[in-house]
This record gives sequence, C-alpha cells and structure tokens, in this order.
Amino acid sequence: MLTYYSVSAGKKFWTEHWGGHSVEELLAIARRSPLTALITRALPAEGVILEAGCGLGQYVLLLRERGWRVAGVDWSLDALAACRRVAAAPLAAMQLRALAVRDGALAGYVSLGVVEHDAEGPGAILSEARRVLAPGGVLVVSVPYVNGARRLAAPWIRRRNQTLARSGCEFYQYAFSRAELIATLDRHGFIVRSLRPYDSGRLLRQALRRVLGSHGSRKRPDPALQNSSEDEHRRGPLVGIARRLLYTEPALRLLGHMLLVVARRA
Repeated sequence: MLTYYSVSAGKKFWTEHWGGHSVEELLAIARRSPLTALITRALPAEGVILEAGCGLGQYVLLLRERGWRVAGVDWSLDALAACRRVAAAPLAAMQLRALAVRDGALAGYVSLGVVEHDAEGPGAILSEARRVLAPGGVLVVSVPYVNGARRLAAPWIRRRNQTLARSGCEFYQYAFSRAELIATLDRHGFIVRSLRPYDSGRLLRQALRRVLGSHGSRKRPDPALQNSSEDEHRRGPLVGIARRLLYTEPALRLLGHMLLVVARRA
C-alpha cells in the first residue's frame, strides 16, 4: 500500500470539501459518469442498499430515481442536510465502524472512496459491512489504485509523504494494488467478483493544472471522470477520441485513479 498525508484531513477538512460543491452539481455528473454504469450493473434488483459515506448523497438520490431502495449514512451533518434540502431521502449520521443496522439487513453496500481514509486500515469498516450484509449480499467499494504510474513513482511518493508526516501533516489515505485489495477483502469474508479501474483522466488533469496553473479554472469535483456527448460536441472530436482511449484496458491499468471492486459476502 501507499500512504498519503495532508495538511488537514479531519472533520473540518471534509466539511469544507463538501461545502465546495452542490448536490445538484454532483448529481448531474453522476447521471453521465462511466462509474454509474459499473455500480448499477453490480447491485441486486431487490432489497435495501446502503451507501456508507454518502457525502452529499448524489448516488443515494440517483439510485432511488432508478428504482432501488437506498439509504445513506455519513458523519457530516452538513453534507446530509444539504442533500435533504434537495430531495427527501433516508439519511442518517453514523460511524461506519458501528452502524445502527441489524445483522444481515442489507442486500447491497456501496462505499466510494471512503474506507481508505481510516488510519488503522479498512478492516473495521469492512467487518461492519459484512455484519450488516445478508449472506450473498453485494459489496461495491472503491479505493485509490496503485496503478502502473504510481507503481513506478512509488519511491518518490513514499519519500514525499514521509517528509509530510515528519512536518506534522495528518494521515489522509491509503492506495491499494489489486492484489492488496483482494487479500484485504478475503480476510474480512468477501469473495471478489470483479475489479475495475476508473477515472483514468485524473492524473493527466492534475499534471496539466501544475503545468498551466489554475488561473481562470473552476474547481471541479472528483467523483468520476465526466463523459458527456455535450462536452465532446463543445470541445471537438479529439476530446471524444482521447476519452475513449483513456478507457481502454491498458490506459486504465496505467492511469486509473480509483479501483472499483464488486464482491459478495461469503
């Protein structure tokens, strides 16, 4: 695993992070994101689904629009309140290590970019996920991916983050290889069915921002790489070709920012 540190990574950080976006903005992105198709293909048609660490709740709202029985939990009251102002949805403030959900109550459990932020590792959250899932229940989790580019840069990434830690920065997240994620899920009672990298444009966007600077650019949300025909029409056919190339298997393994895993409770 790779370990990352940040100047600030506590509750205040996440409250400010979610405050920089709107529910409507993230919901519009989710409706056209390639990530959405990966999630919806994996979820069971019947039963209750929980999104654990739902943030502003865009996937709770989207999945409910499409007919799933979905509830969301998060530790940020501000994020949950923002979601409720947009639409009525079953939301609650909970710690993911200790969910107020009875054993085996869920058919599906979704958690996108959350479990990696526990400094003690994802084990406690995954054990709790297994408890609340029914036997055979579906787990859909994403974590930062040790892709080909990060693997090559691993010595530099480790040195940089060791320097940040020594300077007083806080733990931020772990990134996982495929083998590490499979082994972690196996230890906590899950059978992996599929792994899929996504958001292969993020590293390139970050590199371009460093080269070009952020002048005149608006902060963009990160839940998934956007993929709309409207964007392609506005920016030209080369952008559409680049997007399709970025979603080829070699590009995803080299540059995919996140790794989505679908597993079943053993």
